[in-house]
Formats: sequence, C-alpha cells, structure tokens
Amino acid sequence: MIIRSLRYRLAAGALISIAVALSLVWFVLGHLFEDYVADQYAAEMTAVSDALGARLTVEQGNLALASEPSDPRFQIPAGGRYWQISATGGEPPLRSRSLWDEELTSTNFFADQYCGFDQAEGPDGGIILISAKQMSIASGSDRRQFTIYTAFSKNDMEEALASYHRPLILMLVATGALLLLASFLQGLIGLKPLSRLRSEVAEIRAGGIARMGAEGPSEVTPLVNEINMLLSERETAVERARARASDLAHGLKTPLTVLSHLVEDLPEDRRHTALQQIELVRQRADRQLQAARMGVEQMATTSLLSISGKLVSVLSPVTRSRGIEWSLEIDPALSVQADPADVAEAMGNILDNAVRYAERRIEIKAQQEGGITIWCVGDDGPGAPPERYAQMLKRGVIDTDAETGTGLGLAISGDIATAYGGSLSLGPSPLGGLEVTLRLPTLAPSATTADSGRLIDAR
Repeated sequence: MIIRSLRYRLAAGALISIAVALSLVWFVLGHLFEDYVADQYAAEMTAVSDALGARLTVEQGNLALASEPSDPRFQIPAGGRYWQISATGGEPPLRSRSLWDEELTSTNFFADQYCGFDQAEGPDGGIILISAKQMSIASGSDRRQFTIYTAFSKNDMEEALASYHRPLILMLVATGALLLLASFLQGLIGLKPLSRLRSEVAEIRAGGIARMGAEGPSEVTPLVNEINMLLSERETAVERARARASDLAHGLKTPLTVLSHLVEDLPEDRRHTALQQIELVRQRADRQLQAARMGVEQMATTSLLSISGKLVSVLSPVTRSRGIEWSLEIDPALSVQADPADVAEAMGNILDNAVRYAERRIEIKAQQEGGITIWCVGDDGPGAPPERYAQMLKRGVIDTDAETGTGLGLAISGDIATAYGGSLSLGPSPLGGLEVTLRLPTLAPSATTADSGRLIDAR
C-alpha cells in the first residue's frame, strides 16, 4: 500500500531508523558487557589458578597443597566455585570439596563453549563454566606437569548478564519513545507551513483573500510564488472571457433592435414567430450581461438569496404580463462555494425554463443538508413524464418540440453543477409541473441567522 501522507511517511521513516539504531545499540552494548563480564570471571579464575599453583608442593612424589583457598564456596558442596588439580602421572586429582565426587576431565566437556569457557555438568546437575591452565613444578631433577581447572556456575554469569539487560531494555524503550515523540513534534512543526498554505488556499477558494502570503520557509516560497502566478493568470483569463461575453451580449443589442423593426413587414404568423425568437435572444443576452456584472471575483462565496433575487428581478417583467407569481423562500445565511457568474448562469437557465412553461406560479426554495446546499425551482406547467428526465438533461433535447429555445439550458446548468462537485436532477413539482433541483457545495455560515427563512412574492 502506498502511503500518501507526508506525516505518515516521516513517522514511518523515523520509526524504522530508530528501531535500527536502537537494535544496533542493543547488539553492541550487549556484546560489550558480555565480554566485560566474561573477562571479570576469567580474571577471577586466573587468580584462583595462580593461587593454587603457588601453594602446590610435591610430597613423597605426589602433588600436595600447602593450604586451600579461603573462599567458603570451595568448601560447600555445589557451592558455585570449583577447582581441581590433575597431574599427568595418573595420580588421583586434588579438588575442592564443592565438586563433591565429580571429576573434571576434558572428555566430559561439552562440544561448544560459552563466552570462551568450556562447559560441563556440575555436581548439582547444573552447568558449570571451566577455565583450564597448564602448569609445571620442579621436584629435584624431575619436573611434574599438571592442569589446574577452575570453574563457576553458568547460572551466576547469566544472572549477571540479565541484571544488566533488563535495565538496558527499559532504557532503550524509553529512549525510543522519546525519539519517536521528538520525530512527531519535528514533523508537526516542519509540516506546519503546509497546513498554513492549505488554509490560505481554502481562503482563496472561498473568496476571503486574493493572493497567498509571501512569508514562510524558503523551501515553500517557490511554491507560493508559482501559485500566485497561476492565480494571476487565471484571473486575467477569466476577466478576459467575461469581457468577451459582455461585449458579445452588448453587440447583439443593436442587431436585435434592427431585426425587431425589420420583421414588422413580415406576415402576421411569421412575424409572431420571429419576434418570439428575437425576444428569446434578447433575454439571454440580458442574462449574460447580468451574470458578467455579478461575477466580479473569481473565487467567492455566493449568497443564494442575493443571486436568486437578482434573477427574479430580471425575469419579472417577462412574467408580469402573464400573471405569474414568484415565491422565493431562501435562508439569507445560505451560501455556496462557487463563482457568482457560474451560479447565475446555472440558475438563470433553470429559471428561464420555468418561465417558459409556468402557467400561474413559480416557487424557489433552498435548504442545507450536510455539506450540500439544495436549490429547487418548481412550476405549475405541463411538466414531463419521469422516463424523460434523463433525456431532458442532455443537450438539445428539452426544447426540441417548442417553437423557441435551443435545448441547451438545463444541460449547461448540469455541467456547471458537476464542475463544482454538485449535481442537477429533475422531478415532479408539488405545483403539478416540473421541479429542477440544483445541488452545490455549501459554505457553512459563521453565525446562525435569526431569520430562518424569507418569503417573497412578486407579480
């Protein structure tokens, strides 16, 4: 699985590095202390061997000790410290009382060693570690060869090592925890500029600020500069496009006026149709002008009540002569994260469709569900069967049977909604006609408005 989070990547890298480093420390310190303990026991056994060799004499042709070591553990059976002197002449060995009736011979040693010591079974059945030292002593003209074996309990050495390993483990675990905490804090502090950049980008998207701040670490400054340049280029491109749309709409005004005068000479039936088409073009040009005027900022939060009210004001002169009522019920606090011009275009197309087919009433409502704002327009027109809804959202379908219209309005509104992560759907209206529902991302209001709704009627 690919880890996409930088924080998790840094944490995983730190965890692996700390685990490897602490394992290496454990290995090195463990072996160093093991060698140290082994050297201490070897030095102790060597001292015992030297003391025994110094006290060794030859009496009546046999080896004898002038005195035994004073350590009481040599006198207690299985006392934990052992010695034995074995001569090469076949005479019985001298040994400590702690060995009891056990005799140390190289044939009884285990095949493997432990920390440089030979291993054998002790008098109590436990394992003892043995150090052997070859010596000789002169007896007249003869020189006697012998081997001094000194031994200790393996359990003593293992307990010494365990008494060191236990606190070492606790120390390494505590060190690892502190290093992990330090790496987490380092990642938190190191990635904080990215969190600030994300907040600034969100503010730009919401329309709070126009550019990103230049302050910050030098590593992210090039990214900030590139984003600001991209914003500038986008703003220029959008303003240029809006200016062209406005120029185009203005440019249509004069030809439309001329055409409206020219069609007066046409026959009655053809003049009526031509005037309808001219009026439709004029309405759409007016709406484009209104959208261009409202789209002052590239990225802003758009108030649904404000945009809806402006569009109703534009369309009211058309519906007044037909006696159509407008019902506008929208919470003033409801806003969407979308460009005002795009929202006006999407809503204008929907309202234009409602105006074309409504008979007496058009209702506009809005509500919020989670992070989505739902804007609904219903009319009391003829409506459409549900099986046609999908086809009606395709380009060039909805108005194919009408004398006016291009069949693009609802399709364009759907494209706009999709571009902002929303959707457009159709359904039956409570008024008996068609209900068009536009869903767009919501900008949650900073404070709850006391006026939970607003109702406007226009004729």
